[in-house]
Amino acid sequence: MKSIPGPIFRLFLAHLVTDLYMPVIAAILPLLISTRGYSYLLAGLLVTTYNLTSSASQPLFGWLSDRKGWQVHISISVLISAVFIGLMGILEPYPLLLACAALAAIGHACFHPHALSIVSRLSTSLNRGRVTSLFVVGGNIGYSLGPILAGAVIVVYGLPGLPILIVPALLMAVLLRKTGDTTAFPTAHHDERIGKPITFVTFSPVALLFAASTLRAWAVFSAIAFLPPYLVMQGQDLFSANLLVTLMLLAGVTGQIAGGVLADIYGKKEFVVLGLVCAIPAFFVFLSTSGLLSIFALLLFGFSLWSSFALTVAMAHELMPDHVGLTSGLMLGVSVGAGGLGVAFTGMIADSISLHAALSSIPALIIAALLLMLIVRYPWKYLPSRVRPVL
Repeated sequence: MKSIPGPIFRLFLAHLVTDLYMPVIAAILPLLISTRGYSYLLAGLLVTTYNLTSSASQPLFGWLSDRKGWQVHISISVLISAVFIGLMGILEPYPLLLACAALAAIGHACFHPHALSIVSRLSTSLNRGRVTSLFVVGGNIGYSLGPILAGAVIVVYGLPGLPILIVPALLMAVLLRKTGDTTAFPTAHHDERIGKPITFVTFSPVALLFAASTLRAWAVFSAIAFLPPYLVMQGQDLFSANLLVTLMLLAGVTGQIAGGVLADIYGKKEFVVLGLVCAIPAFFVFLSTSGLLSIFALLLFGFSLWSSFALTVAMAHELMPDHVGLTSGLMLGVSVGAGGLGVAFTGMIADSISLHAALSSIPALIIAALLLMLIVRYPWKYLPSRVRPVL
């Protein structure tokens, strides 16, 4: 860990705080429905507005950073998300809530390409896997804590207390300013950063990587969405079902950390492929067994599938080093958003056939992602020196 630069820890904390606010809108929907009389459609549209705005605008902000040198300071982007999420607790006109959701998403979208550009510049080929994984895990932790924090505030103060959530972002912004300008860490002048233009040859490997990541995100979000009702159908109570999903997600966080460390040693492509391969039988074992074996298989599935998330971002950075902002926006923004939209198709399978059939389609998504990953033009590190041709 000594090879990881100190500023990375600040970016880890900033990512944690930024992603605290991502799930808050979903967490307050029950109160918006019960106290303000919103329909499920209007309530859900707030979440959709946030997700689509964030996903669609991240590549734009990445491109502006890469090509125009235009960036929003990380401390400001953290505050933008927090302020507009907080305002949703005290503003009542629905159009203003929609505007707050979109503007909070803009803050979120500004943060990721810029922060990942700094992460890329602060890392090397020897530690990029673990450095990127550490940064991404910060967001995972924040996303997990967001509903708990929002729930605690709402229980005590109700919706008008939501502005209290601005405090973590304010403290983080002060920390970033007090400890130095985060954007000052090894960077380059705008004219030096522009580099080569994007061509089909340079972009095609990233396009395949993006497609594989979208399929993986589709599999991930389908599992998160439909495992609780499936487990309830299998006789679990709702708390136990959600607890198992939480444990699966925590196993995924562990997998990302392990993946970052091991990939730096044995190769990023090798570990991404290994993670996808291991996730397929693990999920089938989960569906076809019960008891402790089924739980263990679910945890192994989470560990294996999530282990490659940060690594594909790091691979995209190395494939297009002159366009890390754009690739960050694509890999963290658009692929995740598009994968989330795919959950609707999984739901259609559940409606037309069965929930078990819908879940059984998840390994097919992972297999498709695996096939795409195998043909991505990214160098193997470990395999070429170990595999010998048969004469």
